[in-house]
Amino acid sequence: MAETTSIQIRIHPETKERAEKLFADMGITLSDAIDLFLCKSIAAGGLPFDEKQPLYNTETEVSVQEARDILGGKVNTKTYATAGELFEELNKEMD
Repeated sequence: MAETTSIQIRIHPETKERAEKLFADMGITLSDAIDLFLCKSIAAGGLPFDEKQPLYNTETEVSVQEARDILGGKVNTKTYATAGELFEELNKEMD
């Protein structure tokens, strides 16, 4: 195994958690992903991507992740057979 060294970085806990989940789904660790990023940066002579504003704000990104979790079966949600059942439930909540 190649010799390695350690680095310390400061990131928001939510960023770390989301990144770990993302990379775990890809079959790699956060450490592997950071190493890959650094290697790509060296090969590119800078950042290995165009720096742009985020496509979505944080609230939208959280909502998209929640939808992915629901679709992936990671979150149990109530389902409805018809739209009428859904609206009936919503009306009960508003009363």
